[in-house]
Amino acid sequence: MRPVKPRTRLVRPAGPGASPPLDRSTTFAYREPRSAYYQRHGHPTGAEAERLLGELDGGHALLFPSGAGATTALVLSLLRSGSTIGLAEGAYYGTGETFRALEPWGLRFVEFDQTGPPPRDVDLVWVEAPSNPLLTFPDLEAAAAHPAPLVVDATASTPVLLRPLEHGADFVLHSATKFLAGHADALLGALVCRDEADANRLLELRTRTGIVAAPDPAWLLLRGLRTLPLRVERQSASALELARRLAEHPRVERVRYPGLGDPLAARWMEGGFGGLLSFDVAGDARAVEQATQVIMNATSLGGVESLLETRARWEGERVPPNLLRFSVGLEDVDDLWADLTQALERA
Repeated sequence: MRPVKPRTRLVRPAGPGASPPLDRSTTFAYREPRSAYYQRHGHPTGAEAERLLGELDGGHALLFPSGAGATTALVLSLLRSGSTIGLAEGAYYGTGETFRALEPWGLRFVEFDQTGPPPRDVDLVWVEAPSNPLLTFPDLEAAAAHPAPLVVDATASTPVLLRPLEHGADFVLHSATKFLAGHADALLGALVCRDEADANRLLELRTRTGIVAAPDPAWLLLRGLRTLPLRVERQSASALELARRLAEHPRVERVRYPGLGDPLAARWMEGGFGGLLSFDVAGDARAVEQATQVIMNATSLGGVESLLETRARWEGERVPPNLLRFSVGLEDVDDLWADLTQALERA
């Protein structure tokens, strides 16, 4: 029998309390041992959340105020003017927009098909497992074989389904706002580093720039991590069932979901394929998103409530105009299917 890994258990905080304490202090007494004396350096609530997330991903975790903040910090920590990033095609559009905003400082990025090897002449490889919203899965073996450091955005898979550091990644990025916190009430980003030296360099940059997550969202992340395996298991099972049903619906042209026969996802992911899927409707996608009653027409993903939106409103020509991104929540799967079928009649 395989040993039970940390990601398959309920996550428990340190200490005797049933719920971890929330410490909002901005300054701390000069007592040893103490890792921080001022909240910009870090704080007890954040340190506990980092400890737990590091355990889940198998590395050294650091929290940031958002996923974009984590992205920016990592790039500034690793790269210099003239560096080039190899970015997965179809990855979260905000990642490319962040890199584009840094171009005046000499940063470059090129996009590549992440189902194959990255370009040879890049200084950082950035893949997404799976990509958002096109749901392609990277060839992690080819990406890890590249001499440049490898970043895996595992926001949609979470450490419950994939631990990229075990497959050669140097860094894991999470928009912790999504599945990790899980309740659509905490804006957070996280980086998990394979090497402690990289984590220390990021910590120094975080301290100097002040992009540290506050105690309140860190506490909400602690709450979310404690139920993460249960939520992801339920969302993955529901998403797979709904993807199968959508694939047979006459008003749906295409379903994008790793669980529908993606060999790369099947090779690397364990126990499910996540709660995010996309599908292209044969008709008016805006009419469908506006007709749902159980599923909320809103952006973001990973919460306990199901969300549906046309991504063309944000990403323009990057995605088909009839593509709907669907973040599956914890509602009954038959209730979600009934809502989808009545909405698809409006397409």
